[in-house]
Amino acid sequence: MRLAARPVGLPQENVWQRTEEAVPEPAEGQFLVKVLYLSLDPAMRGWMNDGKSYVPPVGIGEVMRAGAVGRVVASKHPKFAVGEHVVSTFGVQEYALSDGRAVTKVDPKLAPLPVWLGTLGMPGMTAYFGLLEVGEAKTGDTVVVSGAAGAVGGVVGQIAKIKGCRVVGIAGGADKCRYVVEDLGFDACIDYKGEDVKKSLKQHCPKGIDVYFDNVGGDILDAALTQITRGARIVICGAISQYNNTTPVKGPSNYMSLLVNRASMKGMVVFDYADRYAIAGREMAGWLAAGKLKTREDIVEGGVQVFPDTLLRLFRGDNTGKLVLKIAEA
Repeated sequence: MRLAARPVGLPQENVWQRTEEAVPEPAEGQFLVKVLYLSLDPAMRGWMNDGKSYVPPVGIGEVMRAGAVGRVVASKHPKFAVGEHVVSTFGVQEYALSDGRAVTKVDPKLAPLPVWLGTLGMPGMTAYFGLLEVGEAKTGDTVVVSGAAGAVGGVVGQIAKIKGCRVVGIAGGADKCRYVVEDLGFDACIDYKGEDVKKSLKQHCPKGIDVYFDNVGGDILDAALTQITRGARIVICGAISQYNNTTPVKGPSNYMSLLVNRASMKGMVVFDYADRYAIAGREMAGWLAAGKLKTREDIVEGGVQVFPDTLLRLFRGDNTGKLVLKIAEA
């Protein structure tokens, strides 16, 4: 699946070009991966834009960038053998050639392959470093997480609970809020579709918000800023409410609360912590094995052909947990 045009608003069918090409043979120092599962992430929308960002935009005519997990099916690389499973940014395609750079081997016996795209993949790493490094969450803090039923937000809240925090989620709909509280163990969850978020934050965070982990931006960020404590930390991870705007992005009107409360607001990009992924992964795998951390994957079948519509599920809020597209049988 190649990017054919820059989207305006939601990425519709006309921004994609479906192509069929011969499966390539690896040259010396390369190996061929059969893609099995594809990661769908809100960040993909930003990668389509032609502008300055933390990574170069996907070029027109290029295979759409995406994280994926697959199996090595041919190899002329000394460190990657046929039959091994690997994860990397292989793109929206059925087969990918690699020289091994930025590729990690994974063991499906330790966790199912889709988990390596979620809790043990980029979303999990984002949650871990965003909460603990940027948010500096500590025992006794009140942590509020938007997008709490999503791939990142659900892990943020669970790690916060492991670290001894009080955790309040914000999600869309009663079913998602029920999942966040009953399955993931949050102390409370606010339904932004059916509640006054500002009023509910006052109710569930009577001592204020020490750490706000923001995945959505917009009005919810504004509401959270009115409730922060002195020295609070706001982690800007994403702003899914703004990604498909055709008008200027809405910034926080309550930003003066940062001054009054001597608080900080800091953006984070998970790639900055790549040299420490293995450390975080080992700790999180331990939590999974101990039952302290739960994972949920929302797996869609249909292969590359259904990618365009499956991506839109992220922006409709249709998924609960990590959205994954199944490309081929494992």
